[in-house]
Amino acid sequence: MKIIAFAGSNSKNSINKKLATYAASLFVNAEVEVLDLNDFQMPLFGVDIEKEIGQHPLAKAFLDKIFEADILVVSLAENNGNYSAAFKNVFDWCSRITPKIFQEKPMLLMATSPGARGGISVLEIAKNTFPRFGAILKATFSLPSFNDNFDVEKGQISNVELDKQLREIVNNFQVF
Repeated sequence: MKIIAFAGSNSKNSINKKLATYAASLFVNAEVEVLDLNDFQMPLFGVDIEKEIGQHPLAKAFLDKIFEADILVVSLAENNGNYSAAFKNVFDWCSRITPKIFQEKPMLLMATSPGARGGISVLEIAKNTFPRFGAILKATFSLPSFNDNFDVEKGQISNVELDKQLREIVNNFQVF
């Protein structure tokens, strides 16, 4: 089983990448590849640029990575209640190649933030949007107050109850 995990963030110290990496590590008997959106930087999408250069090769490369996955583990950064510009740009370029960006792959969709809401706004947007783009949402998880509930040194959730919730989600997910 191959898991592709990524954060909807281009921050070098992305808390969402830390969460996605941790969640992916909880799957048993899985090969995990964690993508970095910085490896998929493209010009800001626009139809004029698309007309000039065509389908961007990095968008194709991102879609190829999704194709390799049996399961997607995605944790979205929330910028002003929505997707980060970095994620939205990759999403936009990819959607011009295929509307089914997530290629009917089962997905664990998550979000975290330093705040108490844990990225819930972007999580709600994605829950309503991603299925139209080929995501089979099997579970969602929000980690509130990242700095209080995640041990960066150990790379894991430090809040026992929240860690238990995520572990149960992963265990149930594997039953699918």
